[in-house]
Amino acid sequence: MKLTLCRLLPALVLPLLACSTEPSDPGPVEYPETRQVDQVDDYFGVEVADPYRWLEDLDGEETAAWVAAQNAVAEPFLAALPGREAIEERLSQIWNYERWSTPGKWGKRYFYNRNDGLQDQSVVYVAESMDQEGDEPPGRVLLDPNTWSQDGTVALAGFAPSRDGRYVAYAQSDGGSDWRKWKVRNVESGEDTGDLIDFTKFTGVSWMPDNSGFFYSRYPPREDDPTRGDGAKAVSAYFHALGTNQSEDRLVFSQPEHPRRNPYASVSEDGEYLLVNLQEGYLQNAVHYRRIDEPDSAIRPLLDQWDALYSYLVNIGSVFLFETNKDAPRDRIVAVDVNDVSAEANPTLHEVVPEAEDTLSYASAVGGKLVLNYLHDARTVVRLAEPNGTRPATPAGEVELPGIGSAGGFGGRWEDPETYYSYSSFGTPSQIYRYDVATGASTLIRRPAIDAELDGYETEQVFFESRDGTRIPMFITHRTGLEKNGDHPTLLYGYGGFSLPMTPGFSSSRLAWLEMGGVLAIPNLRGGGEYGREWHLAGTKLNKQNVFDDFIAAAEWLIAEGYTSSRRIAIQGGSNGGLLVGATLNQRPDLFAAALPAVGVLDMLRYHLPSANARNWSTDYGLSENEDEFRAQYAYSPLHNVHEGTCYPPTLITTADHDDRVVPWHSFKYAAEMQRRQGCDNPVLILVETRAGHGVGKPTSMQIEDVANQWAFAAWAVGLEPSF
Repeated sequence: MKLTLCRLLPALVLPLLACSTEPSDPGPVEYPETRQVDQVDDYFGVEVADPYRWLEDLDGEETAAWVAAQNAVAEPFLAALPGREAIEERLSQIWNYERWSTPGKWGKRYFYNRNDGLQDQSVVYVAESMDQEGDEPPGRVLLDPNTWSQDGTVALAGFAPSRDGRYVAYAQSDGGSDWRKWKVRNVESGEDTGDLIDFTKFTGVSWMPDNSGFFYSRYPPREDDPTRGDGAKAVSAYFHALGTNQSEDRLVFSQPEHPRRNPYASVSEDGEYLLVNLQEGYLQNAVHYRRIDEPDSAIRPLLDQWDALYSYLVNIGSVFLFETNKDAPRDRIVAVDVNDVSAEANPTLHEVVPEAEDTLSYASAVGGKLVLNYLHDARTVVRLAEPNGTRPATPAGEVELPGIGSAGGFGGRWEDPETYYSYSSFGTPSQIYRYDVATGASTLIRRPAIDAELDGYETEQVFFESRDGTRIPMFITHRTGLEKNGDHPTLLYGYGGFSLPMTPGFSSSRLAWLEMGGVLAIPNLRGGGEYGREWHLAGTKLNKQNVFDDFIAAAEWLIAEGYTSSRRIAIQGGSNGGLLVGATLNQRPDLFAAALPAVGVLDMLRYHLPSANARNWSTDYGLSENEDEFRAQYAYSPLHNVHEGTCYPPTLITTADHDDRVVPWHSFKYAAEMQRRQGCDNPVLILVETRAGHGVGKPTSMQIEDVANQWAFAAWAVGLEPSF
């Protein structure tokens, strides 16, 4: 099929292209042919065609040829867009500033990540003190992932110092894969010990206090490929003794009768107990335990009702504190005395910090106090409390933050007198503070210098009604003094899933969009964690349509209030947000001028088949194996709701060939279906990144190139001139 860009709707092209034949005109698009097969599946009497099933063979030669052909169409199109090079150049300038993680203290050493600006991967430093002044970062380089590969695609994917800071276990990810290989480095010498742990995904490492080894979780080795574990089989927890081969690691906990339950073992704050957190999905978990000094005793249930989420914070002797949403949709802190636990593992929960009107996002225990990070209408508020055993905690003040934004960090140990936190907002790059727990004093230790004017923008928080009348908050950022003339190019970004809140934070890429004159709008959709468990559940399974309704209502509100118009709105989202964009694009193609679904979950009927990990998403999505959930999925699944002859807006689908979290065939199949059924000349492109995955660990250079492609495409489609 051949498409001519000059046949696009005049409202989209006249501001920029005017149907010219100059080099800035991307020119005609001719899609590769995509073979169709006669694959039909029966779901409860409903016959569902899957003509692109062959694209699920990610190692197949035909799939590779299809990807190459699609990239051969997308790459020159994007390269020819007006201002594409200028956008990438400006992104590189904005991105080029020093960035720090919040430091953590282990023993007498401090560890932190630092990126000098355009390094593909951040570097790990270790310091004896954080009091050094001047331009140079304190301490010395401990791990530099930029030396691990020529193209910057081998990334640091996990980091766990021992309690005394003598050793550090660190994980490597190759090409964006979720599979990890763990190694151990002697911090003093800077040399690796030779320990190697393989077959892992999503696991942390928990050291024994005496440095004898650490606990971790892994999949069984795959017989036909010893370099990888088998993601379709059960995860088990192991202990690795330092200086030994992984084949000698001791099995600590396994439940083969429950292959979807993933156990993760960790040592308690005081080093006296082993805790095993059992996870299955995202709605509930269980916690088992035993004493460390009784290695041959059974690991017993502590919280095993599978009725809520429980997150261990600290234990003071036999009293364990947990953050939980048990009988508290917005979370609270409870205490359990292990000396009172019965064989049935149904202990008394003593309320320590009650549920508040604000949502308790997460908590930590440092300096003898509980640090409680709340969300007040998706903005951070940090309060403190002093625990009193199983009795109610005593309020201990509030951390004064610089403004309306997001704060994170506050890690450390129970006896540490200090902790560190970061603060950022839409207009403030992440700043690092030291916090004295006893005095409540915050000291700014790192403020980045960025090559941009940040004072000319303002952020407002508004509220609008969704289709069913639910009140939804939204952050809108734009140039100060914006005139509501109904004609501003607007980027509408959303996620809406897995209880993840969308909070104010700085983004180099979004600043470039604002500098071009665009408006940024981020609604807090149901399915997220802004208002606790009920808000999350209202956007899951049979209620998933609520998320799409919220997103659509956000666009309609922006239009009604005079910010923009349907010919000026570009929608963007990644992963679960890619599903959001695909579903709303299908349902309301008239409402948007451009769509940017990235690494999206787009085939809802088969998303759970690649691995056990994907199947765990069923707590949000449901399963097509259940009739009511199938019918809900089939009604919105992006792949299955592309309609013949409908005019869809210009769409750029992006994914990566090494994404083993949301496998790229979701995007392959959706792109093929969109290209086949598109009812007008608006382009539908797919760009497939090589040597990249779901996003974590993606080199800076790849990130900049990816954003430049998306911004150039969106700007062209909505009539935004990319000038700086």
